[in-house]
Amino acid sequence: MYEDKTLVCKDCGSEFVFSAGEQEFYAEKGFNHEPLRCKDCRNARKGAPRQAREMFTATCASCGGEARVPFQPREDRPVYCSECFAKMKGE
Repeated sequence: MYEDKTLVCKDCGSEFVFSAGEQEFYAEKGFNHEPLRCKDCRNARKGAPRQAREMFTATCASCGGEARVPFQPREDRPVYCSECFAKMKGE
């Protein structure tokens, strides 16, 4: 039913074989798209370190302490420190 296909890696431009067995595996898992990268480039991406999130400092609207958040705080929205946020979620 499946036949080996030769694809071109979008990162390095080299050709690689998308085997019949791999195609069957993809179909069983419900993957709708063929791989875009060769095995070496996929492994390189998996092993690459993730970028650190930029953190912003704000004043907690509840206790007045320092709050470190992963978004740019706005003047029209309250920001809470971790402890106050957890208390609010628990209520």
